[in-house]
Amino acid sequence: MSKTYFNNRDAENLEKLDKILEEDLPEFCREYFVGISANTTPLTRLNYGYDIRTFFKYLVSKIGRFKGKSTKDITPADIESLSPFEIEAYLSYVEIYRKDGKIVNNGARGKSRKLAAIRSMIKYFEKKQLIRYNPTASVDTPKLREKEIIRLDGDEIETMMDVVDTGAGLSERQQKYQENTRIRDLAIVSLLLGTGIRVSELVGIDIDDINFDDRSFVVQRKGGARVILYFSEEVEGYLYDYYSIRVSEKTSSEDEPALFLSLQKKRITTRAVENIIKKYSLVATPLKHITPHKLRSTFGTQLYRNTGDIYVVADVLGHKDVNTTKRHYAAITEDIRRNASTKVSLRHTPDNKDN
Repeated sequence: MSKTYFNNRDAENLEKLDKILEEDLPEFCREYFVGISANTTPLTRLNYGYDIRTFFKYLVSKIGRFKGKSTKDITPADIESLSPFEIEAYLSYVEIYRKDGKIVNNGARGKSRKLAAIRSMIKYFEKKQLIRYNPTASVDTPKLREKEIIRLDGDEIETMMDVVDTGAGLSERQQKYQENTRIRDLAIVSLLLGTGIRVSELVGIDIDDINFDDRSFVVQRKGGARVILYFSEEVEGYLYDYYSIRVSEKTSSEDEPALFLSLQKKRITTRAVENIIKKYSLVATPLKHITPHKLRSTFGTQLYRNTGDIYVVADVLGHKDVNTTKRHYAAITEDIRRNASTKVSLRHTPDNKDN
């Protein structure tokens, strides 16, 4: 797998973060982002930067004693002066607010993430003794409801593949595109459904990462770890059809290493893959909002049903904590238990007696 793609992506995120620090955040915040760099990805730090900027903008626009200040003028003493109520008022504010002329909504998960960003920064400076009082300590994290896991059922998986293969149900305009992308799209959808990889992992695959000798490929997981995963014989068929075309065609850039290309002959983007899945799923399962992550959940469900081993599922999906996997697939544990009840016999019958 080429490191260039991931290095470029990280560099772009760090450039965006540096711009936020330069234009919107006070100088002392730079120390925080340097301090957490060893244990966070550039994308995580960028998202924290966005959330902290939103918080500081709220302070200077909505809290009287800070009016007249810019976000760059906020001091550690200002943060220390906040009350738990003012933190809670901020969380209430971000539930629905206007940003750049557009309405922004945040449910419990969004508010929880924004609180986590503020809390992480304050705890860092508390540890460094730059702040003695932590106003977030007594603020409750918004209660998260367990989200229903949306996934494709067996028949829906087959229908999805049929739509990708034939284009049936697509608009006339979509069918014209599909004629040019059918083999690529079949490879993409089958790889997502057949291996459970993340969409970010899929777009990062290079030609040289595929090994058809043992049906394996290399992906770069969250955090940068490179792992070898395997695909089935069925997935191999779709993947090889596309691979054969990909290695024989000329690209706009002769040194483009990416496996999956856009129609512009450049590495396909995560947004493009999301749109591909949306296009086909709207025909295959119009009542379900299917995304690449839902295909990942579909794979995890199928794997758990067939193995009954949550640790195998966690390992293949790349979950660092098996409890994450358990939360996602707890709903089918009952099926596993019920199936287990048929595996132990108390007395041998003529049908199951050992020879």
